[in-house]
Amino acid sequence: MSRPFHGDRGQTLPIYIWLTGILLFAAFAFFAFAQAASARNGAQSAADAAALAAAQDARGELVDGLTGAIGTDDPWLEWLNGEKFEGTGASAAADRLADANDSTVIGRAQRTTVNGFPGYHVAIETRYTVGDSIIPGTENRHAKAQATAVIEPRCTFADDADPTKLVQLDCGGALVDIDPEDFNLDEFPDPSVLFSVHLAE
Repeated sequence: MSRPFHGDRGQTLPIYIWLTGILLFAAFAFFAFAQAASARNGAQSAADAAALAAAQDARGELVDGLTGAIGTDDPWLEWLNGEKFEGTGASAAADRLADANDSTVIGRAQRTTVNGFPGYHVAIETRYTVGDSIIPGTENRHAKAQATAVIEPRCTFADDADPTKLVQLDCGGALVDIDPEDFNLDEFPDPSVLFSVHLAE
């Protein structure tokens, strides 16, 4: 009559425990990387939103300047190049959007130029941390990200256009007529028709 091999069974248990430990470590490590990836994604979303907010605020300033110049001695067609803005509210707009995404702008929104177009560069840091994990220090680590948004003029007009008379703008295929002698602000197109705001590639 044969006896059970207790020795083999005893050797299997440590291997099982060892493999279980490896699997648990791998699961915790995967969770830690997922936490870090989630924090990075949140930070990038906050940076994108803040940069776009800064650029959109500047676009609003451009449109205000443009509409205020039409019918005056100010050469209003020059406003269509997208550069005649001070950006006085851009940083505050970036701060608001960063705050709404539980983040803080590092320094302030910086005016920049991308491919000849004006825009804003923003760097942020999340107020939340990556969180506790098996990787030491993550409980105190904040995610950081940066983004740049560009203001791209969309309108062209004839080289010999007279700013004191009716001018037809071609804004990405949409035709906009502006007559300084009969200007109606209520009929002015949406800012997005005149200037595109998008993240730099």
